[in-house]
Amino acid sequence: MTEQPAKRGFLSALPLIGFGLLAGLFLYMFEQRQGRDASVLPSPLIGRQAPAFALEPLPGSGKPGLSDADLRQGRTTVVNLFASWCGPCRVEHPSLRLLIDDPLLKINDVRLVGVAYKDEPANALKFLSTEGDPYVAIGMDIKGRAAIDWGLTGVPETFVVRGDGTVAYKYTGPMTEQALREKVLPEIEKTLR
Repeated sequence: MTEQPAKRGFLSALPLIGFGLLAGLFLYMFEQRQGRDASVLPSPLIGRQAPAFALEPLPGSGKPGLSDADLRQGRTTVVNLFASWCGPCRVEHPSLRLLIDDPLLKINDVRLVGVAYKDEPANALKFLSTEGDPYVAIGMDIKGRAAIDWGLTGVPETFVVRGDGTVAYKYTGPMTEQALREKVLPEIEKTLR
């Protein structure tokens, strides 16, 4: 008779023990991530060819669409995935304009191209006419299929692609002026060597 209450007490304590172990695991994982840069998320594309894609141009922009073949033209290309409905994309936009004005990038013919992710063409066009259009080409990824192939975790994201189509770097989140100077431009410069 004394075994039954003890057994029931142990069994009723199992969920609490399980919760305690899970909480401990999450706390450990959280502490391990402290001090890490959230903009540096691993990408399986680094060192590999950009995924195959072909995107129609943004109607009314007067710019061409975009495909993976455009990334293998012998010059570094910066691919920026954005959306007009994305608040952080608006925060990032001034940094993109600074990027295209960088003298070293101009001399080396580095291109900035855009992928409008799950956006209505009229909204994307209005966003770019209001905020400024820094892109030399804009592909419309209305269904988000190309973004899936790029491994998009959320807009904005920016990829640096070597002239042979190899993905060299990925920046996650809105690029600030500081991030542009300290992280993105140095990664672009590595592709120019």
